[in-house]
Amino acid sequence: MIQRIQTLYLLAAAIFSGGLTFVFSLWSNSSGKPVMASDLLSNPSILLKTIFLAFLLSAVLSVVAIFQFKKRQLQFVIGRVNMLVNFYLLGVLIYVSLTISGEAVVSEKGIGMFIPVIVIVLLAMANKAIKKDEDLVKSVDRLR
Repeated sequence: MIQRIQTLYLLAAAIFSGGLTFVFSLWSNSSGKPVMASDLLSNPSILLKTIFLAFLLSAVLSVVAIFQFKKRQLQFVIGRVNMLVNFYLLGVLIYVSLTISGEAVVSEKGIGMFIPVIVIVLLAMANKAIKKDEDLVKSVDRLR
């Protein structure tokens, strides 16, 4: 049952969270150098380290949810937890983008700041498809 539509949504969410964070920058620092999520791991600030770890956790949760196709309820719960992780990530990114030092000098945000929003939409569509499958299975069980 890996060929279901929610698998594609979850795979896309994993690619966005895990892969595209290494491609797109989150913001540019005052010297104009783009800051990627992987660059934040070497930063001494714990808040900035959690950004990279939240992106990584989101990708891992998406991949784990793909392989829980026999347990639709667990797959649904993992999707909800993943949404919470992405809402946290979005909040931290907004907070950091508003408090970047040198904000008066540079105000260039990268496209990577938008990744959690895309992932949340993909996870919502995956959860909707999981719910539809669960309702279908329940309706078939009633007929037996």
